[in-house]
Amino acid sequence: MTSDSRLNAPNVLTLLRILAIPVVVLILLPPAGREISFARSVAAFSLFVVATITDLFDGYIARRYHMVTTLGKLLDPLADKLLVCAAMTMLIPPGRVPAWMAVIVVGREIGVTALRGMASTEVVIIAASKLGKAKTLLLNIGVAALILHYPIFGIPVHGVGMVFLSAGLVLTAWSGLDYFFRFVGEIFKR
Repeated sequence: MTSDSRLNAPNVLTLLRILAIPVVVLILLPPAGREISFARSVAAFSLFVVATITDLFDGYIARRYHMVTTLGKLLDPLADKLLVCAAMTMLIPPGRVPAWMAVIVVGREIGVTALRGMASTEVVIIAASKLGKAKTLLLNIGVAALILHYPIFGIPVHGVGMVFLSAGLVLTAWSGLDYFFRFVGEIFKR
């Protein structure tokens, strides 16, 4: 069921997530030639985590209270992709994320977004898969840990982040291929 009100609570949460992206980017932008400080890392980590949590609430509220809108269907996945990709990109210069990993994630997101655009012109709907949802979870945890970066209570946060990011990278490729083959399958059914 789709609601008529575009500026409802779930869409406001999604818009707040989008507005958090440039703030996270600015926080992760260190002074020239310097490492991102612990305080800045904690601030960016906190905002990133709050922003990713809004993704859980906006979808739940939209479905539970029948507030699903076309705008929300468009903005919600876009906000998720932009948040992760922007944060990963900002983590390349300080060496927290290898550039090749960011390229794979950004490339997959652009590819899937392009396929979704092509699918919509053919009135083909390809639902999000469990692989895609697992990919998002692993990337969010990995990126959050890499933003935090510094060891806490003896836990090598950066290493933990790389484990989650690596697992997320595998699911990024796998879910991207899955989406492509499901898209092709739907087109050939026609």
